[in-house]
Amino acid sequence: MSKPIADAIELRADGLFLRPYRPEDSRALAAAVRESVASVGVWLPWCNSDYGDAEAEAWIAHCAEGWRRGEHFAFAMFDGRTGQFLGAAGLNQRNREHNFMNLGYWVRTSQQGNGVAVRATRMVSAFGFGQVGLTRIEIVTALDNHASRRVAVKSGAALEAIARNRLVDRGNPIDAALYALVPATR
Repeated sequence: MSKPIADAIELRADGLFLRPYRPEDSRALAAAVRESVASVGVWLPWCNSDYGDAEAEAWIAHCAEGWRRGEHFAFAMFDGRTGQFLGAAGLNQRNREHNFMNLGYWVRTSQQGNGVAVRATRMVSAFGFGQVGLTRIEIVTALDNHASRRVAVKSGAALEAIARNRLVDRGNPIDAALYALVPATR
């Protein structure tokens, strides 16, 4: 088992500030989710107009447990100047045997198109390779989610496959694009 990674970590670069969620983030998270139903909710079913403080609090508690177990490293994402909550990026679905994780991200609607997801993806992947010691990070996105696919490419991930029935969306299997990042030095 690998050594624990402190949840007090902070990542700062390119005008962004990322850190693990804190309980006091629940209202900002819930507001950003509700703002983003039309754009994020198309791809992520948890993003819906009924998302409230209770859901945000439950998610934050889930993320804290993931950090404790070393299985899920979710970062709340903030503007480095204003402190505005922008969305989230993180590593999940840890495969210890093959030493890789999945990287996911979402950005609130009002901040989309500003390169936030690309910058956050680079920061989180550097954390994954440097702090977690991963040898591979996968980005798996719905085939039709062109914005997410652009983020993967701009982040330096290589398209490795179009995987049939790789994701399940609202109970239905869908095809996905599978991208991968590996450390720069091997």
